[in-house]
Amino acid sequence: MSLVNVRKYKLDVEECWHEGGPRLATPLRVAVAAAVVKNPFTGRYEPDLLPFMAELRQLGSELSARAIAALGGVEAVQAYGKAAIVGEDGELEHGAVWHEAGGWAMREALGQPKAIVPSAKTIAGIGTRLIVPLGHVQAAYVRSHFGSAEMTIWDGPRRDEIVFGLAMATGGRVHARLGGLAAADVVGNDGLR
Repeated sequence: MSLVNVRKYKLDVEECWHEGGPRLATPLRVAVAAAVVKNPFTGRYEPDLLPFMAELRQLGSELSARAIAALGGVEAVQAYGKAAIVGEDGELEHGAVWHEAGGWAMREALGQPKAIVPSAKTIAGIGTRLIVPLGHVQAAYVRSHFGSAEMTIWDGPRRDEIVFGLAMATGGRVHARLGGLAAADVVGNDGLR
């Protein structure tokens, strides 16, 4: 029997044309694909979380595919992040399994980009809004792509659930103008520059 029991999926797509400055020719699009999953370890300590983490790779692949399709394909994705909200009867480590499972799946789907996948996780109740950090997919020092996306489920996570999410964006912040390494100048060899 699988350790991953999905109750529901959610896909949000935000489209931003401007933030008070000139209107963009093409909007910034941000997608958040999330799933509400039954926590198989609710209310008890489980010493070995690795089998759960391994099974979650398939969920990561599913969420990656949904977000990539919503943004128009792999070539469109310039920034990414991941997040988990653990219901109140779980522990933070139950969300931390997503670091490898979600990050691995997203990298696989995007052609093995080099930069670290920014992450957020918390323990919380139904309707929690978690702000997911975003960073450039090839180089962590691309300041313009330090962004964020919101992940929320109106009826989750319940006490015995976990919300796992992946966020992707088609670019950096709208009207970014604070210097630093430009996306066009990324070499992408080490995930930093």
